[in-house]
Amino acid sequence: MARTYDDPCGVARALDLVGDRWALLVVRELLLGPKRFSELRRGLPGAGQSMLTHRLAELGRAGVLRRRHLGPPTSAQVYELTERGLDLEPVLLALGRWGSRTPPASTAPLSVDALALAMRTTFDATAAGTWNARCELRLDGDVLVAEVSESRFTLTRGVTQAPDAVLDTSATVFRELIFGAGTLAAAEVAGLVTVRGDREAADRLLTLFPRPRIRE
Repeated sequence: MARTYDDPCGVARALDLVGDRWALLVVRELLLGPKRFSELRRGLPGAGQSMLTHRLAELGRAGVLRRRHLGPPTSAQVYELTERGLDLEPVLLALGRWGSRTPPASTAPLSVDALALAMRTTFDATAAGTWNARCELRLDGDVLVAEVSESRFTLTRGVTQAPDAVLDTSATVFRELIFGAGTLAAAEVAGLVTVRGDREAADRLLTLFPRPRIRE
């Protein structure tokens, strides 16, 4: 029998469905698009295989995600959010903003999708002003497109045509760069990042994500 809070409150009813450990982090990993099981394991290394399998099944029964078969040439099973699952996006963003002001208790690296969420929750529209740019981020073999337009910021998975700049590095290094731990030039000299295209656009992008102020 599924565990329940046995409470008619909407919050309790929501937590009955997505309140178990790893559930919302699975949703986080799928916000930018479908993933294979192996890709979910890579983004959630702390979740054991059986735990992740069980959680995926629960979220499927709750209508939060579904499993889909990709046709040729891929021919793979992927998990993707349903419309109901995508409705959790503002919840994840709000939790991310709230949690980012809590002192960190883990030294584990962020997954690419966790870093994407952090970027979306810390983007400074005022600092962006009227600046527009599209940059391709190649992080640990994953590819994201970061676009700033009319003081708005979007992130999508996949390549783009004619980006202003392309940055190739790890999620760990990119996290350090956007939150002010070192400069792009120094990272290039150290061989930690490769930049192609408009260097000014790459540098400007890194200034738009102020580190959250920690509340003790």
